[in-house]
Amino acid sequence: MEQYQKFSGRLRAAILYFLTLVCVGLWANVATADVRIKDIASFEGVRENHLIGYGLVVGLLGTGDKLSNSPFTRESMRGMLERLGVANIDADLLKTTNTAAVMVTAKLPPFGRRGAPIDVTVSSLGDASSLRGGTLLVTPLAGADGEVYAVAQGAVAVSGFRAEGNAATITEGVPTIARIDNGAIIEREVPFSLRELSSFRVALRSPDFTTATRVRDVVNMELGAQYAHVLDPGTIEIEIQDKANVAEFVSVIENLEVQPDTVARVVVDEKSGTIVIGSNVRIGQVAISQGGLTVKVRERFNVSQPQPISIGGTTVVIPDTELDVEEVDSKFTILEGDVSLQDLVDGLNAIGVGARQTISILQAIKSSGALHADLEII
Repeated sequence: MEQYQKFSGRLRAAILYFLTLVCVGLWANVATADVRIKDIASFEGVRENHLIGYGLVVGLLGTGDKLSNSPFTRESMRGMLERLGVANIDADLLKTTNTAAVMVTAKLPPFGRRGAPIDVTVSSLGDASSLRGGTLLVTPLAGADGEVYAVAQGAVAVSGFRAEGNAATITEGVPTIARIDNGAIIEREVPFSLRELSSFRVALRSPDFTTATRVRDVVNMELGAQYAHVLDPGTIEIEIQDKANVAEFVSVIENLEVQPDTVARVVVDEKSGTIVIGSNVRIGQVAISQGGLTVKVRERFNVSQPQPISIGGTTVVIPDTELDVEEVDSKFTILEGDVSLQDLVDGLNAIGVGARQTISILQAIKSSGALHADLEII
């Protein structure tokens, strides 16, 4: 029996030790928070290009531009009609309100091929009240270099609406902005060939020396050679060995997992009272006390009536103001040196402060030099 008890005790100890190792391993996996390279970086050449154009939306039910206030709409209409064969148009005779001048924007996706459709956004340029029910006429879309890369046309889709009467107006959403799904067709491609590259660069969205070094180490470990080199905190250059399979090579690189590093930062939005504290934030030993004055003002109005039988008496309103000043004192809460995020939150909760008071406390701690992080106020 004694040997059985010893064996049972050893077995329980072994099980507890095993569970401890499992929990530590799970905690370590959670703490590392590895992410794919494609989620924190972009690849050279794989980018969108902005397109813009000027056009006309027709078919509006009296909600278009007033030509007396929008001369560019009137001139655009006259130029369009002349190109379509309707000549000798007197611009002063154009009185329609069914047309609106618009700006058309779109994004040319990376590796967009000729003939592929893309979405466009249509925004009113004049004083049109709504684009609902309109149709965008043929509009060339140009890039930053002035070249036309796509052509847009089609019926617009507006999510908002506007209804008005003689004494009331109702507006829901923004009826002067519309969208056309697959409303443009790519007519010109951006020249770019992966096979012509001898190397490509990975650009980190949040430049950091530590993260860049970790990406380099992960790539070199995966490839088994020194193919990756850190150029700066935001750029890692990777040499291409097999130009025949560049796409597969990039696919392997972008799916590698790395643990990104971030700067300790506290972000405060004073307009909404939102506070975001990073996990790397540390605070030196400080004592915090939050208190202040509460002023209460009560206003009452007393009415003084004249006697029932009086000559020349008037009713007088006498204001009665009562002020009450209350001073609120709070106890000191001591935060030990080099506390973590959880210790900071527990300490602030211990003295019962809200978001607004927390902002003032963080600013005071930063001024004292005890906040070891960047304090960013937006």
